[in-house]
Amino acid sequence: MSLELYLHPLASFCQKVLIAFYENETPFEPHLVDLGDEASRAAFTKVWPIAKFPVLRDHARNRTIPESSIIIEYLARHYPGQTRFLPEDADRAMETRLWDRFYDLYVSEPMQKVVTDRLRPVGHNDAHGVQSAKAMLKTAYGMIDDEMAAKTWAMGDAFTMADCAAAPALFYADKVMPVGDAHKNVARYLDRLLARPSFARVVAEAQPYFALFPEEK
Repeated sequence: MSLELYLHPLASFCQKVLIAFYENETPFEPHLVDLGDEASRAAFTKVWPIAKFPVLRDHARNRTIPESSIIIEYLARHYPGQTRFLPEDADRAMETRLWDRFYDLYVSEPMQKVVTDRLRPVGHNDAHGVQSAKAMLKTAYGMIDDEMAAKTWAMGDAFTMADCAAAPALFYADKVMPVGDAHKNVARYLDRLLARPSFARVVAEAQPYFALFPEEK
């Protein structure tokens, strides 16, 4: 198998890349990484010493590609399929990258702040950091709600890299700070993402690991 993907099914940025693979039925060999297991971590750091996933290894081209957005662009360039993750028009492509980064930086990252705080020992929590993260999510929800008022997908009618980023970001963010009735366009967009076969498959594959997702203390 030319393509090997190092991942964990529960991780949002890994899910983002898996959506891209499943959209175009691109064949690959998954390598589940358990950073808590010494042997698994050691094997992974030989591939990518930074030890953050996802990481794509393309044996045919002798390339190692980290970072979810870069992996999706790499697939779009070298292993294209029916779903085009970036528009051909340069300005539209730039806007797609903008929304991809928006969901990563202003939805996924504050969501992860809340989640990781739940994993901290009692007495070592960062209440101020969590409050700031939730404020960021509230702002992001409002911006997305306005943006999605007349759109099917992040860029309009076509499913793109921005939607790959949005799906796991909103899925997990909704668990730490529910979208609610105040952001109905966001809620409807999340429903469409969950109904998308590629993301539905990702969620199903993550199901056995949901018990690891920390509940609020």
